Amino acid sequence: MGRNTRKRRSSMATKAVAASAALALGGGGLIWANFYASAHESKNSSQNQTKAAAAQVATISCPDVGQKLTNVPGGARSGVDRELANLDKQITEAYARLASTRQAQANDAGFVQNAIVGPLKEKRAATIDRIRINIQRAGGQVQDLSQFAACTTQGAQTNAGGGQQNGGGQNNGGQQNGGQQGNGGQQNGGQQGNGGQGGNGPTAADFVDITKVQQNAQLGVGANGLAANGNGGSRGTFTTSCGTNGNDNHNTDNVIVAPGVTNGAHHLHDYVGNQNNDAFASDQELAAAGTSCQNQGDKSSYFWPVLRVQDGSQDFDQNNDGGGKEGNVGKILQPAQAQLKFVGNKRGKVVAMPTALRIITGDAKAFVNGNANANVNWSCTGFENKVQLEDKYPICPQGSQVVRTTNFQSCWDGQNIDSANHRTHVAFVQANGTCANGFKAIPQLQVRLVYNVPAPKIQNGQVVNPYAVDSFPENLHKPITDHNDFINFFSQNTMNKMVNCINTGKKCK
Repeated sequence: MGRNTRKRRSSMATKAVAASAALALGGGGLIWANFYASAHESKNSSQNQTKAAAAQVATISCPDVGQKLTNVPGGARSGVDRELANLDKQITEAYARLASTRQAQANDAGFVQNAIVGPLKEKRAATIDRIRINIQRAGGQVQDLSQFAACTTQGAQTNAGGGQQNGGGQNNGGQQNGGQQGNGGQQNGGQQGNGGQGGNGPTAADFVDITKVQQNAQLGVGANGLAANGNGGSRGTFTTSCGTNGNDNHNTDNVIVAPGVTNGAHHLHDYVGNQNNDAFASDQELAAAGTSCQNQGDKSSYFWPVLRVQDGSQDFDQNNDGGGKEGNVGKILQPAQAQLKFVGNKRGKVVAMPTALRIITGDAKAFVNGNANANVNWSCTGFENKVQLEDKYPICPQGSQVVRTTNFQSCWDGQNIDSANHRTHVAFVQANGTCANGFKAIPQLQVRLVYNVPAPKIQNGQVVNPYAVDSFPENLHKPITDHNDFINFFSQNTMNKMVNCINTGKKCK
């Protein structure tokens, strides 16, 4: 297992303690706050108007500095990555303070700005300056990043990205129950307010009955808007079977965006395939690791945020960083199926992926970043060819399972296995199916995860037993934050077999 920080679930689950207000605890733990003023308070009272105004502040929104960096010299990468992780930690700490000071906010309209957002800006400014120094010391040039130090606040139901669904508008995609904020407090042993057992989501407005959503999916169309293996081009497929993480290989690291940083993700990942992926794993260690894949030529790492049902129970990480201490609570659900398939390009042949190629798809911070990098597909078995959701979790009918589908970028710049912002070395195809800017078509990874999820219920404007993906705490467990990660460690022989199968129209395993 090496330095792998995988955790095993506790065999005993206990009921969560209900709490209506947050108190800071020793050692960094906290109980999450009730975010909203009581509905029965008089709106004519100026005091209650102040409370209501404060209650609308649900989370903190900060510019994603990492996405602004497009050219970081190799000699500065490790230092920059550490500082970017510090920015995430600062936001997490500020959000925890926001969640634990609701009474002070209600009593002082300037509290959030003076005690939370202002000090956060100062910390971010110093960290951003260290990023500049790192880059310049390594001989690089960097734009003025100081403008990205300031953060703002936003309400729980704000979707900076808009909320359009893949393939068309969503019939019932608007806020439910009159659009009221504060929906979704868990009734069974959980917290009322901003929703969810952890107090930071999800809310009732994050769910929709899939049987009441207008059809918006196009048969065979992926997240990039195209049938990846259509009538022309390279029509073969390659499927790899790597299990469903039955050995509970979990950690809260992300070796792609925060190498060398423990808890760099601030949420828990499932790992299948490569068994040595943690924040400290080198490419050499990953290449030499064991794999859960049936084909031992596939030592690639596939990882995604866990899905939990917030039923009042606790899992092994209830008191851990990235887990309960950051609002990621409830029973971890193991996928019933995890299907990993590589498909071809609509217009032409594909080339082999380079060893150690890293691809991130979707955006774990999409709720505060906006949906420019969002790549989310939620549905239910029996509905996948009819409805794909982006900013809602589906409530599936009896006998139907929840499905998360992710179609990765399939164009590569032909040179780099990663980029400064972990995105610009790969891209989705253009509208006509070709790769732009001289990029080369590579096999497209498609991940389909199926879960047996007890259907949540909406009662009196609140969600009972919600489910949600783990997320950075300030992103409130919104469905649009779902994401997926891949690092290629196929052997050369197996990768060549994949490319040959795809380019010659075969179906291989």
